[in-house]
Amino acid sequence: MILVLHNRYRTTGGEERAVEDLLWLVRERLGEDAELLERESATVGRAGAALGMLGGGLRPDEVTRAVRRTKARIVHAHNLHPTLGWRAVAAARDAGARVVLHVHQYRLVCAVGVCFTHGEECTRCHGRNTLPGVLRNCRGSLAEAVSYGAGLALWQRRLAGLADAFVVPSEFSLERLHELRAPVHQAHVLPHVIRRFAAGSAAAEGRHALVVARLAPEKGVDVAIEACRIAGMPLVVAGDGPEHARLVAAAQADAADVTFAGQVDDRELERLRREAVVAIVPSRSGETFGLAAAEAMASGVPVAASRVGALPELVPDEWLVPAGNPRALAEMIGRLRGEAGQAGALAIERARRLTDPDVVSKRLAQVYAAVDG
Repeated sequence: MILVLHNRYRTTGGEERAVEDLLWLVRERLGEDAELLERESATVGRAGAALGMLGGGLRPDEVTRAVRRTKARIVHAHNLHPTLGWRAVAAARDAGARVVLHVHQYRLVCAVGVCFTHGEECTRCHGRNTLPGVLRNCRGSLAEAVSYGAGLALWQRRLAGLADAFVVPSEFSLERLHELRAPVHQAHVLPHVIRRFAAGSAAAEGRHALVVARLAPEKGVDVAIEACRIAGMPLVVAGDGPEHARLVAAAQADAADVTFAGQVDDRELERLRREAVVAIVPSRSGETFGLAAAEAMASGVPVAASRVGALPELVPDEWLVPAGNPRALAEMIGRLRGEAGQAGALAIERARRLTDPDVVSKRLAQVYAAVDG
């Protein structure tokens, strides 16, 4: 039995999808029982979140009971902030489980997790020195910045010391964690798994470009809007977030052909990908993996992406452009539109190489075997 711990963010993102897919992988490919113990930041409020951060977690006895009830041999923990914390991990170990800590972002050091603030990449915080994040008010609320900064500084080493192993989604993310002086040890690179792959590519018959992203500054959706305007390509944006109103206003001001689809379910997203000639991942910051790119490629859609973060580990180098450059991105969109059929077939091949369930399940089995030993 594998018990999975996760604290959902206020705004749903790729990490929630990764947790769902890992549960599926454990059950369907490793043949083990798996159960999810999940909490939500949205339900505790800002005062509860501050209490959890400063106290190292809330209600660890719930984790103790879950481990004992399920007889879990391994607790696979994802995001632990703010309500689970090091106390959840300590409770799991005291109940007899080994612990794998899955670090999808940089939240061991960075209060916002993405190393992007005030319109630029930021790696000012290092190790337990989280003061830059407090002084720059990266959380947007001084009280929240203080509670997150102090909580990370207080408990970072204790949390890391309780983990038997770490899992990260890419070589880039591991390098950046070392750069940030995060106390990561016994680290394994485990790409996100993609459950389904298209038998072939329909991109040559596609009608629009597609962005699937949380609408936040680091995702660079405004760059995709401008690039598609230059390229004369209709754009569909699937996702929601704090930048929604600004992006809609910008698209209207530029008379760009953009459809904002909002947060869509899996069936609608599959339809949008079937009708896409190209997917765009215009990130400004160091993506730890690039799940939107991987899912598009697995669907047979070529990807025009920024040359940042872990994207070069997945996306062919010839499809990458400098971040924040709409003209270069527009040129790439035009190129991939002209060779969509061939590029779509290559996309499937590249995605399989890294994210196929057989590939990822073997790596995950090795992680579990290492901590079991």
